[in-house]
Amino acid sequence: MTQIQTTTLPAQATRVPALRMFTALLRAELTRLLRNRAFLVPSLLLPIMFFALFALPNVQGKLGGISAGPYMLVSYAAYSLVSTALFAFGVATAAERASGWMRQLRITPASPLSYFAARIMASLFMGLGSVLLLLLFARVVGGVSIAAGPLALVLLRLLLGMVPFALLGLALGLALGPAGAAPTANLINIPLMFASGIFFPLDVAPKFIQTLAPYLPAYHYGQLGWTAIGAAPAGSQAMHWLVLAGYSALFLTLCLWAYRRDEARRGG
Repeated sequence: MTQIQTTTLPAQATRVPALRMFTALLRAELTRLLRNRAFLVPSLLLPIMFFALFALPNVQGKLGGISAGPYMLVSYAAYSLVSTALFAFGVATAAERASGWMRQLRITPASPLSYFAARIMASLFMGLGSVLLLLLFARVVGGVSIAAGPLALVLLRLLLGMVPFALLGLALGLALGPAGAAPTANLINIPLMFASGIFFPLDVAPKFIQTLAPYLPAYHYGQLGWTAIGAAPAGSQAMHWLVLAGYSALFLTLCLWAYRRDEARRGG
């Protein structure tokens, strides 16, 4: 009878605080991001700066069959979210591994999936804040805005579509050290934005980039945002979501592999 109690009580004890543990991890992640000025300031200001330099002078044109202003606003919102995902995960996770925080987490009841989920949710919140600041700047300074209905659809699609990029950033952070995570994230982020049509239309890109773009996750990510405001579609919505889901599965597999490899290297 005593043995039955000792085997069932731990299961109940670990089952009850799972949501509480996730909430605590999420709160810790948000606090860390808000206090990290080296990450917070660039993530909030760079999309605004790029929009001011490259989009505002060209808002009167046409892109994708619609006004260029809203089109480019969606483009730089997508860039903002992808950057937040890569750097909030990649650089921060690598630094936490080096500092011993990841090692301490392994002796808590938190599972790897709850840790991943809390980081993704924190990244979504930070990304949303960055996009809202960009939208405010575009409206006040450039007179560029998106109607409430399409804007809500854009935000929903871009936030959901952000998941594979968050998982990619997390995989980088788990696989690389602090010195390698930041340059690798930059090496992925900037070329990915150019090759996917985020920074400039694919119509004016070299032929090899036009051929490569449909195989990149950011291309399908951008298409989800642009079509939400009426741009001419390039493929079906189902195809774009399917490609992003495939990349999510791939990057999640890389995360789990890197996490277990790091765990084995540090003695479990």
